[in-house]
Amino acid sequence: MNRGRVVRQFVGMAMAVACLAGAGRDVVAQRGQQAAPAGRGQQPPQTPRATAPTDFTGYWTAFITEDWRWRMVTAPKGDASSVPLNAEGIRVTNEWDIAKDVASGEQCRPFGAAGIMRLPVRLHITWQDDATLKMEIDNGTQTRLFHFDANTSPPSNPEWQGFSLARWETVPEGQGLAPAAGGQGGGQNAQRGPALSGSLRVSTTRMRPGYLRRNGVPYSANATLTEFLDRTTEPNGDSWLIVTSIVDDPQYLTMPFMLTTHFKREPDGTKFQPRPCELTPPVTGTRSTR
Repeated sequence: MNRGRVVRQFVGMAMAVACLAGAGRDVVAQRGQQAAPAGRGQQPPQTPRATAPTDFTGYWTAFITEDWRWRMVTAPKGDASSVPLNAEGIRVTNEWDIAKDVASGEQCRPFGAAGIMRLPVRLHITWQDDATLKMEIDNGTQTRLFHFDANTSPPSNPEWQGFSLARWETVPEGQGLAPAAGGQGGGQNAQRGPALSGSLRVSTTRMRPGYLRRNGVPYSANATLTEFLDRTTEPNGDSWLIVTSIVDDPQYLTMPFMLTTHFKREPDGTKFQPRPCELTPPVTGTRSTR
């Protein structure tokens, strides 16, 4: 065999192998280049604020059409009608003394989380940050924080407004309900997560002992408060915030105490006037709870 031809064949094979190897490297590089932007361009998880299916922000005023005697005025001592108190709850209710509360600096007992929403109050709701909904309450100058981050640490000591964790309720699979109007930036469709119903669930614990009503109907530090917040918009343009609350208290209640409270949206904050916890007006007369 001609030696030159052998050399040329060998060189040609070597060049072919080199070309194939180079092509392989090019393919790997191209795939890496194609994959890299996908990783770099991946969108971070959207925040509770961005995915909110309902907009609760704004100013709201309590719309009181029921339980007037307990909500607008201070009922007589011992009047705990419709509250499922046990024997201990009845005893504490009948021993209520506003003067002792004031003297001990406990005049904010009616303004704790489990009772304040039933008072004649106005609310100002905003987002404190992307994972915390803030509710300021004028009567009693109280602030409630609804934390969407389950890893948020609770306060070291119980507080009047307790510690609240919030989450958007999801729609049961197959129902296919559309998100409520007023959402923030696309709702669940933007993140392709579970469908959200538009209802906000808030669970509150670590509350200081307070009153379900201003005349001393108690709830204890062991109580838990579960609330569902919903918003509606009527044909005439009115918008309503509906708060369904459930208080569980093994210390003073025989069963969960459930209420529904309504707030009407206001155009601005001209009537929102924060003020300190009021001293409950003098109570005349007594009425037994049983």
